[in-house]
Amino acid sequence: MHRNRPSNCRTARTHRTLPILLACLSALTLMSSASIDAVAQTATADTRYERVAPSPDGIGKRYMGREISGVMGWEGAQWLERESRAHEERPALLLQELALKPGMTVADIGAGTGYYTWQLAKKVGPNGRVYAVDVQPQMIAMLDSQMAKRGVRNVVSVLGSEATVKLPPASVDLAIMVDVYHELAYPAEVLDSIVGALKPGGRVVFVEYRAEDPAVAIKPLHKMSEAQIRREATAHGLTWERSIKSLPIQHAVVFRKP
Repeated sequence: MHRNRPSNCRTARTHRTLPILLACLSALTLMSSASIDAVAQTATADTRYERVAPSPDGIGKRYMGREISGVMGWEGAQWLERESRAHEERPALLLQELALKPGMTVADIGAGTGYYTWQLAKKVGPNGRVYAVDVQPQMIAMLDSQMAKRGVRNVVSVLGSEATVKLPPASVDLAIMVDVYHELAYPAEVLDSIVGALKPGGRVVFVEYRAEDPAVAIKPLHKMSEAQIRREATAHGLTWERSIKSLPIQHAVVFRKP
């Protein structure tokens, strides 16, 4: 009875050594090529960004002249559900401006605890769907718990990544990011993935605290100007449609996929 012997390039000792070594070298060459391709892709992606010394609230990375802010961690989730938010931000007014219809498919990007998710779900009705996307598993767990408590059945939670929202292509009528976009570590890649998930003619809405207004008591990197929002969105093939001016402390800038 023969004992099995590993047939890799470190242990082969028979007269077939040369062919095996050649096969191993070929495999290593392929692995090296794949590694080089991966490095090249990363380098290409990094050319979209500028590395800088990080400011106190930033990550030391700029996109189109704007330093990206740090992410609000799940430990601060209670702030998303604060009682004063309805008065401060007027979410009901924003939802009215979006003109959502029953049966639509909406994506809540950076959904957090689901503060907007369940309200969007009511607007699109039982025949509609809301994808609730977040990159933090803890936020997804809290969101799922909130939806269960409210009896919401038309929400699909999605654990995205830093670079993609992981949504089906051409599946979404409207995507909305409320106080989220400025925190994306890879805004270019995420926005590309959102555009890919939109149906032709679909809309994407950026809601951000107004950087132009010093009275808005939010840290500078957690605010964006309308000009900066429009600059970044149009670079990804989106067409500006309108800007909602009626919110107390935020912009809501609407774009459409051609």
